[in-house]
Amino acid sequence: MESLQKEIILVEKVCEIYHKISKLDTLKPSKDVDTLFTELVRTCIPPASINISTLRADVQEIRSKLIKLCCEAEGLLEAFFSTIFGSFPNPLRHLKEFPYYSNYLKLSRLEFDILTKHYSSSHHPKRLAFVGSGPLPLTSIVLASYHLKDTIFHNYDIDSSANSMASHLVSSDSDLSQRMVFHTANIMDVTDELKGYDVVLLAALVGMDIDEKVKVIDHLAKYMAPGALLMLRSAHGARVFLYPVVEPQQLQGFQVLSVFHPDDDVINSVVISRKIGEPIKGMC
Repeated sequence: MESLQKEIILVEKVCEIYHKISKLDTLKPSKDVDTLFTELVRTCIPPASINISTLRADVQEIRSKLIKLCCEAEGLLEAFFSTIFGSFPNPLRHLKEFPYYSNYLKLSRLEFDILTKHYSSSHHPKRLAFVGSGPLPLTSIVLASYHLKDTIFHNYDIDSSANSMASHLVSSDSDLSQRMVFHTANIMDVTDELKGYDVVLLAALVGMDIDEKVKVIDHLAKYMAPGALLMLRSAHGARVFLYPVVEPQQLQGFQVLSVFHPDDDVINSVVISRKIGEPIKGMC
């Protein structure tokens, strides 16, 4: 009974914040925008038992709209800081000034640790695709800089301006500029190229509802190489109000290897799976 009451209070709080966010004139970074989204994230971080299917229809609709608002705000925040960082001679030296940089450090370390458990210790992936990289591709930059130092990163985004900003950030770095490739494309239009990647990382906000997400997953299942790894981000608990949820049974064509739900300030859950088929060289 107590847990149910806590859930009711939490949902009411999230809905209250949603209504405030939805009334904003713009989601570009500002004091009001930053305050509301910080409050939303803090509300959703503590452990909670939220079953999406049992939420009232109006709350499910608010959740769907809130995820889209989060996506828009996140894109605007990244573009804002990417523009600032890009104005410096050495943009990468300033990345730590991004408000959620420490979160990306933790998430990338977590994803690397999970990846290495399912990849041969004597091999690192040669080619990795990150789908939905955005104007500030911190995941790729952190993984390439600290964990996968010999891997070539192919970053896919549907927005050419996002890719232009992202490419500019790494252009002055002699190493990353050689190992970072940026493609402007809808991943649903990318076919045979997907066979060339050992690992595909799918950003949390590629496919903002589960139907869209499943279409992307099915497309990857069709074209990825057998044995290649797919790592994607999901959400658990109250964090489902921030990001879409992917259940293991929705990964048709893949063998789910592990699902990890953080209980700290790392927001995203991590799901890793292997394309069904013969493993490629270097796999365990």
